[in-house]
Formats: sequence, C-alpha cells, structure tokens
Amino acid sequence: MPARFGVLRFEDDASSLELPGKWSRDQAVEWGKGAGWIVGCNFTPSTASNQLEMWQAATFDPDTIARELGYARDVGMNAVRVYLHDLVWEQDRAGFLDRIRKFLALADACGIKTVFVLFDDCWNPDPAIGPQKQPEPGVHNSRWVQSPARQVKQDPLLWGRLRDYVTGLIAALRDDDRILMWDLYNEPGNSDYGAGSWPLLYGAFEWARAARPTQPLSVGVWAQLGTLNAFQLANSDVVTFHNYEDVASLKAQIGQLKDLGRPIVCTEWMARPTSVIGTHLPVFRETGVGCMMWGLVAGRTQTIYPWRSPGGGPEPDPWFHDLLRPDGSPYRPEEVETLRKMTGRQG
Repeated sequence: MPARFGVLRFEDDASSLELPGKWSRDQAVEWGKGAGWIVGCNFTPSTASNQLEMWQAATFDPDTIARELGYARDVGMNAVRVYLHDLVWEQDRAGFLDRIRKFLALADACGIKTVFVLFDDCWNPDPAIGPQKQPEPGVHNSRWVQSPARQVKQDPLLWGRLRDYVTGLIAALRDDDRILMWDLYNEPGNSDYGAGSWPLLYGAFEWARAARPTQPLSVGVWAQLGTLNAFQLANSDVVTFHNYEDVASLKAQIGQLKDLGRPIVCTEWMARPTSVIGTHLPVFRETGVGCMMWGLVAGRTQTIYPWRSPGGGPEPDPWFHDLLRPDGSPYRPEEVETLRKMTGRQG
C-alpha cells in the first residue's frame, strides 16, 4: 500500500551505490525499443486471494488464468506484472517452475509478456503454506502476504534459502524471452520496515546478478525513502516506479526520472478517483512511459475496496482498483474504450 508522496528526491551520489553487472544505458535503451510501449496490469486471477493461492498446486487455476489473460489482451494490454512467493519455491520448486512455465505459455498465447516480482514488503507479515483463509468481506487485500515472512526477513541467518530462491528461479528462466523483466522487490521499506529493508534489497540485487539473466532487473521507487531510492535507481537496468497521485504529480515524477536516460515503466497506478485512465493514460502515451495498472478482474483480492477499508461494506462506488467484472464486462465501459483506442486494439 503506497504512501503518498510528491516529487521524489534522489541522492546526488547514487552512482556510488551501483553493484557490478548493471546494464549500460545503451543496452537499456535498446531493450526499450524492442519492448515498445508497455501497457498492462498487475495480475492475480480472480480465484486467488494472494500469491500462495495463485501458485500452490492445489489452487493453481489455469482455466481462469487463460480466460482472464484473454480479457487483458482484448482490452489492449501487452504485459502483466505477477507476484511469486519464496514459500512455494521452498515447498515444491519443480512444481512451481512447471506452473510458472504454464503461466508463461498462457500469457504468450495472448501476446502478453510477464514481469515477475520476487519479494514484497506489503500486507500480512506471517505467510503460511497450505490452504489460505477466506478473504475478510469488504477488506482490501485481506489475505495478501509479505515475502519473505517478517521473521525470516529480520534474521539473515535464514537467508540461505532466499538466495537459493532468487538465483535458482532466475537461472532456470534466465533466457526466457516471454519474461519482460524481473522486479526483484515490491515496495521495500513498506509496512514500517523503512531502512530495515536495506540488507535484503541489497541481497536481492546481488543474488539476481549472480544468475546472469538476459532480462533486465528493476526495483520500483514508491515513496520518499532516501538511500533506498538511490540504491534502487542506481542498480535498476530499467527504471520503474509507482504513482497513484494526480496528473501533476505523475508528470513531475516522469520528468525527473527521464533525466536518468533509461526506459521507464510505472508498475503501479490507477486508483479511482485520483489516478484514472481518462486523465493518466494519455500522459503515459505522450511520454512513452510504460504503465501497469493495479488489477484486472475483481475477485478474491478485493482491491475494488480502498486501502484500509473497514470490512463488511457493500460494493464501493467508485471501485478503487480493477477494471472488469468476473464475466469480463467492464466496470466502466468508457475506460475500456479508451484503453482499446490508445493501444490500437480498435480504431
């Protein structure tokens, strides 16, 4: 859950934080030319309440995934951002990789590239493998879980398996061109971790570089977090960021990030009524900045409800996130019409 912010302030000496292996600007720019204008969403099938429910064998749902990726294609999207989880890797790495490859095949069949997220500081700090509790009615992301668990994150003696997860997963898929990029860590410092996320963030980049992926690495800036922001930008091959604010904030942030001379993708946006398709998508198109809205189909994540929703309430109006109902019909037809028109899906 992003904090509100204005224009980010980056440290002047960010380059001194750069680890070996970062792509050159020319390499990143060439990648950007090949990728074109990225337009997509953060994707969880409507039948999953969190990352564990999406990826564990018992609840992996390829039929729903295929159908809803088809919806994404039909509204003009060419990319999805998808969260993984270290506990699924620890439990069943071979099965997890098999399910990831099935997902990639389904996305590829729709002409969609995938951004995978490996770690996450948001929401519930104590994930557990196995059946997940039912969502709490009316509560935004009531069952979403951090990766790794708080106890593991705070004890570097337990990080051997995290290193194995990052290096093993990326090494297995390092040449797969269906993967657009690796987003190593969602919103480091969230959930009041602050600078406490620094060691694992550092490790994530170091471990990922050791796997020598052919896809770019990135971690998105999302709030005013000083050295964390500087380190993320100094080590990201492609610049990514989150912005749920108004058009003025979005334009200012894009203007500042453009100075880095690398392709830019906003990997989280769209929160009604402030950040909306009608006003913000034209900005992304005019600036050539990629954009991946939060959510596609309303479902068990319950992100149609706002952050900190109290629970038990009726369907909100407006929805906070998400674009479509489970049958594929749009919440607001004009939003889908704009998406299709601006992405060339229709005239």
